[in-house]
Amino acid sequence: MIDETTGALPVEGVPAARVLDEIRALRAADRPTHGGRLFAYVYDPGVAGLDELAQAAYAESAHVNGLDPTAFPSLLAMENALVGAAARLLGGGPGTSAPDVVGSVTSGGTESLILAVKAARDARPDLTEPRIVVPVSGHAAFAKAAHYLRVALDPVPVDPVTLRPAPADVAAAIRPETVLVVASAPSYAHGVVDPVAEIAAVAAAAGVRCHVDACFGGWTLPWLRRLGAPVPPFDFAVPGVTSISVDLHKYAYAPKGVSVLLHRDPGLRAPQFFAYGDWPGYTMVNPVIASTRSGGPIAAAYATLRHLGEDGYLRLAAVTRDAVAGLADAVRAVDGLRLLAEPESTVVCFTADDPGLDLFVLVDELTARGWHPQPQLAYAGLPASVHLTVTAAVAPRVAEFGPALAEAAAATRAAGPVVLPPELLALAGSLAPEALTPDLIAGFAAGLGLGAGPAPDRMAAVNTLLQAAPVRLRERLLVEFVGLLQRPTW
Repeated sequence: MIDETTGALPVEGVPAARVLDEIRALRAADRPTHGGRLFAYVYDPGVAGLDELAQAAYAESAHVNGLDPTAFPSLLAMENALVGAAARLLGGGPGTSAPDVVGSVTSGGTESLILAVKAARDARPDLTEPRIVVPVSGHAAFAKAAHYLRVALDPVPVDPVTLRPAPADVAAAIRPETVLVVASAPSYAHGVVDPVAEIAAVAAAAGVRCHVDACFGGWTLPWLRRLGAPVPPFDFAVPGVTSISVDLHKYAYAPKGVSVLLHRDPGLRAPQFFAYGDWPGYTMVNPVIASTRSGGPIAAAYATLRHLGEDGYLRLAAVTRDAVAGLADAVRAVDGLRLLAEPESTVVCFTADDPGLDLFVLVDELTARGWHPQPQLAYAGLPASVHLTVTAAVAPRVAEFGPALAEAAAATRAAGPVVLPPELLALAGSLAPEALTPDLIAGFAAGLGLGAGPAPDRMAAVNTLLQAAPVRLRERLLVEFVGLLQRPTW
C-alpha cells in the first residue's frame, strides 16, 4: 500500500513547502554536519556564508551536464581551474619538476583511486594478471578497485609502532606483474604520512607507477608545511611519484562530491579514459567513470576555492592544527587512554591500555553526550582505536571535549566491557561465510537489536561481534546487516 503522506510517489503531488518540511523532519535524525561534534564523514570549516555561496553556485550549474565539455564550456573552464589549483598546491605546474601535470575532476576519493588503478592496469595490456602493492593502512577503496578491475592486491604490513610500511617490504612485494605501488599522505585510519620518497624510489627502480593517496591530507599538508610543521616530502616534488589524488570535499571544504586525480604527464593519464565508437549512437569518451555528471558540485567547489583563497586555507589550517593539539591533550589527560600515533596532520587516533575501558562502549558514551567519533576494529596486531577527523569547526569545541571524554571514560568503566552470549561469540569465531543462512542472519541481528529501520543508538555490541568474527565473515555480516537497513518503503 502506498503511503500518501511520506511515500516518494504519492497519488497526488505534494506542495513544495510541505516536501521541504518533510525533508527537514527526516534530517532531524541525522548526525550534525555542522558545529564541530562529528569526527568523520563531513568537513566543516565553520566559515559564515560559505554554505550559502556553495549552494548558490551549485544551483547555477546543477542541470549542466559534464558529459560533453564542448556543449558546456563553463564546466570545462571550472574543472581545468580546479585541476590547476590542486596541481600547483601539490608541486606541479610551470617552473616545477612536474611542469606537465594534468588531471580530472571525479566524484570523490574512491573514484579517483579506482581510476588511478585503471590507468596503471590499462597501461600494461601485456599483463594477464596485473597486481598492485598497497600497505594495509591504504584506503579500502584500493581493495574495491582491485575487486572491480580484476587486479590482484598485494598487501604490505605496517610497523605496529610507526604505523608505516617499510620501503624494503614494499620493494619485496613488487613483482613483474605489478602495475602500481601505493603510498598514503596521510593514511586515513591513523593520520600518519608514509615514507613516500623511499616508496616512490623503489617503485621507480622497478619501472612501476607510484600513486600517492592524498585524498585525506592533500589539501592540508601543504598549508601545515607553510605554518612550519615538519611535513615530509609526498607530492610531485618527489621523483617517482606518478599520480596523486586529493579530495576537495574534504579539507578544501567544498560540498560533496569533488575530488581531483592528477598525473605527472598526459601520457600517464591517457589510459584512464574510456572511449567507444562501435555503436550507432554518439561517440562516447569519458575521463572518469560516470558519463552524465551534474555541474553542481564542480561549480560549488570552484566557488569555495575562489572565496577562501590561499589566505583563507592557511588560516583554517592553523585553526585546525591548534584544535588537533587540544584534542590530543584531552586524550593524554585520561588515565588508560593513549594516542596511537602522535598527531602529524588532522587526525587524533587513540586506543586504550586499560582493559576496563572498552573502546566501543566509550564511543557509545561519547555519542550519548553529543560527540560522534569513529570506532576502528583491531587489525593484524594493531589494537582497536578511536578515530577523530578534526576540522576547523572543532576548534571552538575543544574546551568542551576534555570533560566529556573524562565523563565518558568514567561511565565506560562503570558499565564494564560488552559481554555477548558465549554461543554467539563461538558462532562468530567459527562460522564460514558461506554457511550463513537467513535464519542465522536473523538470529545475529535479533541478538544485536538490528532490523528494518534506523540502526540502534548504541553500537558497542555490534562492533564487539564484528571484532570477534574473522575478516571474511565480518564482511559478510556487514553486508547482511546493512541490507536489513536498506529496504524499500511501500
